[in-house]
Amino acid sequence: MSTETEFIATADAVLAAIGAAVDDALADSDADVDWSLNDGILEIDCGRGGGKLIVNRHVPNREIWVAARAGGFHFREQAGAWRDTRSGDALGAKLAQLLREQAGLAVDLSGVA
Repeated sequence: MSTETEFIATADAVLAAIGAAVDDALADSDADVDWSLNDGILEIDCGRGGGKLIVNRHVPNREIWVAARAGGFHFREQAGAWRDTRSGDALGAKLAQLLREQAGLAVDLSGVA
């Protein structure tokens, strides 16, 4: 993404897609999960004892950052996919794993590039 405006629009679309996927998963679950999206920060409350997952856009680095109990992860867009800058894991796959571990919620994030 060459401009800040393009990055913000793309990142915001990814954050909204994650929230929609969580809603879809909650329709078939009794998990105590809630989420909110405000100004580029997606906060997922994983219920009692699960803590929170925070997913946000980091404009200066053009990255999406995830904060979870398992640690912090930075994802950069590479060839149309968001990849962890250390492990190369895809954002959708890693976030689905973190949600299973932290909230006991199975979320299909295969549509999140």
